[in-house]
Amino acid sequence: MSKFLFTMLPANDLGLPTRLVPIARVLADRGHEVAVFNPAPVPAKLIEDAGLKNLPMPSRPMPTSPDDLAQASSAWDVEQMFGALFANEEFVRAATAANVDVARDFQPDVVVDSFGLFSCLAARILGVPLASVLQGNFHPASDGFLWWKGERPAGLVSAAPMINKVAAENGVAPVARCVDLLAGDLSLIVGTPETDPLPASASVDYIGPIIWQRGNATLPDWVHALGCEQPVIWVYSGNPRYANTPTPIDSIVVIRAAIEALKDAPVQVLLTTGHQAVPEEFGTLPSNFHHAAYLPGLAMAEHCALMVHHGGHSSVMTGLSAGTPAVIIPTITERESNARRLAALGAGEIVLPVEGADGEKHIDVAEFSAKVKRVLDDPRYRKSARRVAESMRKYGGAEEAADRIERFAASQTESRNIRTSTGA
Repeated sequence: MSKFLFTMLPANDLGLPTRLVPIARVLADRGHEVAVFNPAPVPAKLIEDAGLKNLPMPSRPMPTSPDDLAQASSAWDVEQMFGALFANEEFVRAATAANVDVARDFQPDVVVDSFGLFSCLAARILGVPLASVLQGNFHPASDGFLWWKGERPAGLVSAAPMINKVAAENGVAPVARCVDLLAGDLSLIVGTPETDPLPASASVDYIGPIIWQRGNATLPDWVHALGCEQPVIWVYSGNPRYANTPTPIDSIVVIRAAIEALKDAPVQVLLTTGHQAVPEEFGTLPSNFHHAAYLPGLAMAEHCALMVHHGGHSSVMTGLSAGTPAVIIPTITERESNARRLAALGAGEIVLPVEGADGEKHIDVAEFSAKVKRVLDDPRYRKSARRVAESMRKYGGAEEAADRIERFAASQTESRNIRTSTGA
């Protein structure tokens, strides 16, 4: 049996743990020793629900990173996003050291990572084999988040100088781009070539959608009691607020738009927030709105007539897996990239928000209402979503990912044993 450490960018939302927890659970059920590292509160709930060990944050001083969230939300690609978030040398050094501590203490045979820049660097510092589980637009071979705009502009900010300084201090060769660190010795892509296209030259394996849901998970009776006289729309905002004050990456606009457009519509709206509270500013929700902090995603996607969400990759995968169309309000360029891919497949529509003078994102409510009605009324959207769902079924998802990671771990152990026996 092998030891696997699952790591990721510790953002306080469910996107990254949703794709890693199912793989970790499969490997743990096969008898491997598995641990996860994400100390953020909301991912910790998902990890606990899956019955997995979540390693604690090392007791190290962790300076605040003076991030530029406006730049991160409008980033051309991963490289510019990291440049906006990780431009502080003190933070880069501390975050790297913390991830080295975690990996050194657990001593994994393989690190399995999704979008964790510092955990990827830590794996290289310690010489631990790295398997990456990424969406297409996170991979180094991607054309970035704004792929439809053509060539990437020159001179965009990058955190590579900071990363390379810390890497050099730990005996690791420099990289041209931070994003190059994300590609593992084994690179698995969540999705399919249709949903997450990459050049043929990219050395990746597609594993299809990965969605966390316990095998016995069911929707509560009150959801089924909503009846079928009116369409059920599932509104998922993700994290409405990432701080006590508005930030450019907030998804509160999704809730606000849904309330404005749907409060008097002949629909039932089920709002979930991914273990987050509904902001107090909304007060009492409209009578046709029903809130749950969390519900089983695939079951909910299969139950509803339409999804409305912020464009997170895991939300897109959940809807497509269920063959359910969506209307997406993408809150950052990464999510706009995902939304445009879905719309190009004919499985939904996009409503782009704009930033107002108050620093909040707003949408054209009339446009949103019209697109919701269009997707509900036109069967071609659901037909397209179901076609994509059918095409996804030939990929193995979490089980296939676990198979590949197991084989990778075995090959690494065999190589290590050969080197030891030959004295190389």
